Amino acid sequence: MRVAATVICLFLFATVRAQVETTPAPVENPIAEKYGQTITAEKLSKQLHIIAGPGMEGRETTTAGQERAAAYIAGQFAAAGLKPGANGQWQQYYPLYSDSLVNSSITVRNNTFLYGQDFLSDLRAGENQDINISQIIYADQGIVTGEYNDYHNLDVRGQVVMIREMVKRGAYRDKGNLDERVAAAKARGAVAILVISPSAGRYRSLNQQKIRMTGLYAQKDTTAHPNVYFITPTLAAAIIGVDSNDRLLEEIDKGLKVPSLIKTSVRIVFDKAATIFQPSNVLAYLEGTDKKEELVFVTAHYDHLGKQGDEIFYGADDDGSGTCAVLEIAAAFARAKQAGHGPRRSMVFMTVSGEEKGLLGSQYYTEHPIYPLQQTVTDLNIDMIGRIDPAHEKDTNYLYIIGDNKLSSALRPINERANNTYTHLKLDYKYNDPNDPEGFYYRSDHYMFAQHRIPIIFYFNGTHADYHAPTDTVDKINYDLLAKRAQLVFYTAWDIANREHRLVVDRHER
Repeated sequence: MRVAATVICLFLFATVRAQVETTPAPVENPIAEKYGQTITAEKLSKQLHIIAGPGMEGRETTTAGQERAAAYIAGQFAAAGLKPGANGQWQQYYPLYSDSLVNSSITVRNNTFLYGQDFLSDLRAGENQDINISQIIYADQGIVTGEYNDYHNLDVRGQVVMIREMVKRGAYRDKGNLDERVAAAKARGAVAILVISPSAGRYRSLNQQKIRMTGLYAQKDTTAHPNVYFITPTLAAAIIGVDSNDRLLEEIDKGLKVPSLIKTSVRIVFDKAATIFQPSNVLAYLEGTDKKEELVFVTAHYDHLGKQGDEIFYGADDDGSGTCAVLEIAAAFARAKQAGHGPRRSMVFMTVSGEEKGLLGSQYYTEHPIYPLQQTVTDLNIDMIGRIDPAHEKDTNYLYIIGDNKLSSALRPINERANNTYTHLKLDYKYNDPNDPEGFYYRSDHYMFAQHRIPIIFYFNGTHADYHAPTDTVDKINYDLLAKRAQLVFYTAWDIANREHRLVVDRHER
């Protein structure tokens, strides 16, 4: 499409003008600068040597190390003169679940087949079962469409149904994905579903201990489901009563007839144990003055990867650096208030757990907010600001800024003005690109706030060779750079907390 020359000129003029207007001039505030300068490399180093020290054992969520870190953070907030931020308490506890398999087997005519060897099931979705049956209903591919029904003349209520995982080519291709076919069996009252899967035997090569545990998850599904067991063709052949054969599905495609009612004795045992944990987010509150109903959040995650055997994953940069920054930013705001320079808006300083498990702590907070989300003005989230990534080894005075313009047109100018006035970092927007293949915008706790249309900034130094390794230790932190980056967050928060108008929410970008 061609564009007229006049339009091009107008566009170029507007672009140049926008570039000039979006380079905010420095605006000094001696009071803000006074308290921002109290965030020092020495204080951050002292904090980090404790947070990322051996006594915290890597701070993995639901471990004793995480609990010790939470208690330490709460103690630091209290010492700074802040108030408990979780309804009069320092910690907001939330439930996490983990399931482990006690025993599971399928016995056919006195031959026992084992979980992880001959079949597998979804531990999280599965319910405890002990079923003794004398018949199996075979429903071929379990397809139900307007024109085709594998359950025609079959009553599967209270029965165990066996279907094939793969839909054969030809007339019935794409007649329903596996989830739809499992749902069809469930809707007809099946108590368990056996899915003949050619890949089920591959689980033998996996770590048998790990496939018997779910890991941590956030929401317990109390809806009754029929258990789905993915069984090997060899196990299916034993049920059908034909020679044990891992090519059973191919033989069925070639014409092997399988009766709809298979008379055989089968026992299915699925026995798991559930454990409930109570990790926590730690919140401190600083009440504002004339705009105290509005909240400015400063966040970081304090959990890391814990221990593997005797080896500790210290997480000094990830995210001990952010955690210590939150502590010192909070202390700086508290000093200002004690001297009569408290913020107009209220401040919440929150360190969350569960980030390394899938943003579980921040997800819980935003689903169970202590302060109204509609009154939450912004979340300034700090995750890894103590190191230098390979791309900046020759230009170390930098910081990645992510998400600052995705929801509010006002937030980037505020952050840039704070930087131009006080910290003079090179702000790198590389990872703010919607097409960033790393997807960092979606990978830290700010994203849970952004999903509620709360403007955010994610402050980040990028990854490095020690990322998620036991070598992410306190001796590799650049404390002067950590202090400068933390100061930028402080000055940005100071501006947002004290400006006349709250941030406009006028954009919605990925």
